[in-house]
Amino acid sequence: MGFLDGLWRGRESEFDSGSAATNSIQLTKRHSQVSLTKQGAATGNLRINLSWRMRTSDIMGSQRESLLRHPFKALKPPEVVGHSQSMVNVDLDLGCLYELQDGTRGVVQPLGGFLGDVNGPPYVKLSGDDRFGSASGETIYVNLDHKDAIKRLLLFAYIYDQTPAFDRTHAIVTLYPSNGPRIEIGLDERHPQARSCAVVMIENIKDEIFVRREVKFVYGFQGELDRLYGWGLQWGRGHKSKAER
Repeated sequence: MGFLDGLWRGRESEFDSGSAATNSIQLTKRHSQVSLTKQGAATGNLRINLSWRMRTSDIMGSQRESLLRHPFKALKPPEVVGHSQSMVNVDLDLGCLYELQDGTRGVVQPLGGFLGDVNGPPYVKLSGDDRFGSASGETIYVNLDHKDAIKRLLLFAYIYDQTPAFDRTHAIVTLYPSNGPRIEIGLDERHPQARSCAVVMIENIKDEIFVRREVKFVYGFQGELDRLYGWGLQWGRGHKSKAER
């Protein structure tokens, strides 16, 4: 009985790499997916949030290096250092490629004003566009009361029209189900030239809703993510309006 129980627990570990201290599940390469259905969380609105901030090492790293080379500088009054251009230029956007069971495909994203609809198809809605990584970040809502209409959703992040800087941000995507612990995916891999990242796939497989970590960085934009996952949409260069900015 103990042996069988051990096998069962081993199987469960595929879906649960949670932290009791933080009431969260961290999806990693080793523990890459979780079933919302098994958690009793495949109903209501699933809230998905993207937040980020600049790495402290980018602000203080050069100062530390200078002190190591010139230790007497520590005796001087500290210089007033303002934000560098690279810090204020980071503008991460959250988007979602969707495919419904009837074959409908499209995108929800700030660029172009494709904000979606939470009460009608595609049952995915973008709320807000955060340009500077504030505490609230950017949020997408998925109405899982209509999960039977959803086939797959690919949540992605991209840098809008600025220098690639994924390697200089603490970016994290957090999913808040209607029940159970939140689910976190950190974009902590170093890809300094990447402009986009496929973060997480939400799939309806035989009436069970799975959340699977992707974290695949690409050097292009949405069109490259489309080709990687076979969405088949037509893409053109877009710009944000002043309201969207």
